[in-house]
Amino acid sequence: MRIGPSLLLASRQTLAMTPQLQQAIKLLQFSHLELAAFIQQELEKNPLLSEGASDDGPIAEPDAPIPDAPTDTAEALAAAAPALAEADDRWTREHADRGGDATASTASTVGQREGVPDALDFVASRPRSLAVYVLEQIDLLFASVDDRRIALKLAEGLDEAGYCRLDVAGVAEATGASAETVEMVWARLRQIEPAGLFARTLAECLGAQLAERDRLDPAMKALLDNLDLVAAGELGQLRRRCGVDDEDLREMLAELRTLDPRPGQAFDFEPIQPVAPDLHLSPAKDPDTGEEGWFIELNTDALPKVLVDRNYHATLMKGARAKNDRAFVAERFQSANWLVKTLEQRATTILKVAREIVRQQDGFFRHGVSALKPLVLRDIAIATELHESTVSRVTSNKYIATPRGIFELKYFFTSSLPARTPGVVVSSESVRSRIRLLVGGESSHQPLSDDRIVDLLKGEGVEIARRTVAKYREAMRIPSSAERRRLGRLGMSRSLPAAMPSAAVASQALTGPAD
Repeated sequence: MRIGPSLLLASRQTLAMTPQLQQAIKLLQFSHLELAAFIQQELEKNPLLSEGASDDGPIAEPDAPIPDAPTDTAEALAAAAPALAEADDRWTREHADRGGDATASTASTVGQREGVPDALDFVASRPRSLAVYVLEQIDLLFASVDDRRIALKLAEGLDEAGYCRLDVAGVAEATGASAETVEMVWARLRQIEPAGLFARTLAECLGAQLAERDRLDPAMKALLDNLDLVAAGELGQLRRRCGVDDEDLREMLAELRTLDPRPGQAFDFEPIQPVAPDLHLSPAKDPDTGEEGWFIELNTDALPKVLVDRNYHATLMKGARAKNDRAFVAERFQSANWLVKTLEQRATTILKVAREIVRQQDGFFRHGVSALKPLVLRDIAIATELHESTVSRVTSNKYIATPRGIFELKYFFTSSLPARTPGVVVSSESVRSRIRLLVGGESSHQPLSDDRIVDLLKGEGVEIARRTVAKYREAMRIPSSAERRRLGRLGMSRSLPAAMPSAAVASQALTGPAD
């Protein structure tokens, strides 16, 4: 037996992650805004690409040749599935910050479609920023250069809510002024409208607004000095410290709720950016059977319009004499064809996945969130014959406009909870919705405990643990039953976070939770 190095010949199939295939994978996960930015970059880099008209569609001629490239992007993606699955976690980590928390939905839709309002109808003009407004007021209030320097230093300390929490001694040292001068300038700044700007504390902010109404009497001052008792709902101690009876205390609390604890938020307003859906869903009837169903279509307004300029390509090839020039034109032509083909396949894949989601979640579109079924990526992957990683990319940052509002496709994937009926499961999202309804319909003086919610859900056939109810409640920012009882006695909003500093709780108890 001979021992030593030897050569063996063997053949095996491997997947080559070419730049074109990597590009196709990236395009699947892009939102329409990211895709538009990418297409704009490609239009600037590739002279053979041109932006099509609104009715040209997202692709060029279907028989466009793609030299040295797979003829079907879907087949290439299917072949790449093992490599994609392995790289999926890395891709998600690298792009996790792009999506943000996009699970919220809005009832408005976008686009000039029959029966659908224009998104511009809901977008207000942007008001002046807080900084610009304050600088204008400083120019009007102060003529002295020294006073203006102090005022500008204090303006640097304004936060978004309109509070200034700088230290007087620090401002005096930074400006070379005395502490008394800083206090005098600060007092004049607190005269700027709206009342409450440049306040140092919540009590000072509310006191400025009450003083403007000529309602800052000793009882109100005592109430402002005990905002921690307002947050805790200690009515007995509030009555004693303010020296008033029950009726006067209720009136004082009602007046506090008319004040604005965040006056600075009237400025620097960020208008709501309506989500442009990638798909539209509308009810439809089968013309032959009359059966009611759904019609789903791509939103052509959100699709890029890209064409390959073949005439320009022919002109360049005729004029190119050098080998390098012809190679460059050929490479740009191949890249352009690949991009157009990839865009076509991207649109087809999105539509294919969305149709299957609508089919499996038909009950939600007919009856609401209570009929939302448990669904995971594997269910859609099996039905569409795609890989789970492909389905994950397709449903990320893609939105569908439905008769019930605009939802991210990810919204329809929910975990399951067991029901008392054997073989029956319910979705976690429908259980959350039911908890919201139960808490919303409870008595303000006898709120439902987590144990009671568990009993009610079990009575409806849902097997759920108390810790699960508590987890769902906290995720929905619903306070505990004890805190809801305290807030109920004050007649205040009960949708507060469970644990907050007393000043913040008092602020939100007056106006509701911040955005």
